[in-house]
Amino acid sequence: MSTPLVEARGLGKRYPVLGHRGDRASALWDVLRGRPARRHVSVLEGVDFSVQPGESLAIIGENGAGKSTLLKLVTGVLTPSAGHVHTRGRVGALLELGAGFHPELSGRDNVRLSAALHGLDAKALAAKLPEIEAFADIGSYLDEPVKHYSSGMVVRLGFAIIAAVRPALLVTDEVLAVGDEAFQRKCIRWLDDYLAGGGTLLLVSHSLYHVRKLCRRALWLQHGRVRALGDVFEVSQAYEAAQAEKSAGEAASEAAATARTPGEVSLAAVRLNGDAGDGPVALGQGGALRCEIELASRDGRPPVAMLGWLHADGTPVYGVSSEMDGAAPEALGQGRFRFVVDFPALPLLPGRYRLRAIALDAEGLRLFDQRERELVVSGESREFGLVRLPHAWRAP
Repeated sequence: MSTPLVEARGLGKRYPVLGHRGDRASALWDVLRGRPARRHVSVLEGVDFSVQPGESLAIIGENGAGKSTLLKLVTGVLTPSAGHVHTRGRVGALLELGAGFHPELSGRDNVRLSAALHGLDAKALAAKLPEIEAFADIGSYLDEPVKHYSSGMVVRLGFAIIAAVRPALLVTDEVLAVGDEAFQRKCIRWLDDYLAGGGTLLLVSHSLYHVRKLCRRALWLQHGRVRALGDVFEVSQAYEAAQAEKSAGEAASEAAATARTPGEVSLAAVRLNGDAGDGPVALGQGGALRCEIELASRDGRPPVAMLGWLHADGTPVYGVSSEMDGAAPEALGQGRFRFVVDFPALPLLPGRYRLRAIALDAEGLRLFDQRERELVVSGESREFGLVRLPHAWRAP
């Protein structure tokens, strides 16, 4: 195996707490004595990962998870409080807006300065300058002070320099979230070409579409720790499901746990692909699901069964009842009935879902009991939404 371009082991970052009078003096005294601050907040802790040449790794997580801090440690902007990180080869970084640009200098002078920092001599810069100007496409603003630039123009110039230098390792932090749509498309095309040419990418983005498009692996940070590291589809889908569950809030939990009304009908058993347990059921995208529902009817009349599909965030996906489809149950005796529903090829996109089984009276009017099971649909897909609609692209 080749030598990693980035290797982090036990990486951590702490900051002293400076919220009260005397905290600064105390923190300075701790530094002078060569020991960590007594009052500190941990931003990153125990982070391990590596990036091989030609790999693309996305770093995902909520705001405040430590993503930007991790990139600053990788690029040497910050020094770690624990562990170590090593980088090899030429590194190009696009972090905070304006980082590395002198606001009083013109864009052209900043280009010269950045080129020198990347190891380009005057001759190499002269050859690259037309390419930088064309990529940035900011016109006469190139000779204006950077302090007059909009945030989008700063990113245009910064990305243009990186595109001309083509570093061995590119580190970016939410660059694609800034700038107009045309420039974003230009950046995506360049990144595709960069990766196809063997470039190595370390990307922070809240856009899971771009994460799945550009990266093969993903690292999920949660509260400064590594929650998951692996295949980009598996990790991003797990993160997306966790976000959906969080956004559902307590209201969805309460709805899922609605108290059962003792009465005429109850759910005796719910089996998904033969599994009658309470844990999640795993399915591949397009997989088949058999749902068996056993109900107990106190008065012996055939009850009505209903199935409701929900996304993890509580968004309704689909609902159907035996009454709607004119389906009669199998009588098992002693007031028990069974429905069997087959879903031969679920069109659900990868993610987490809940299947809610509901028991209603014989008229289908009153709800007496309900249970939920979680389904985890896995697969490699960058499509949007909840379901995959059958379609075909045809040549004109």
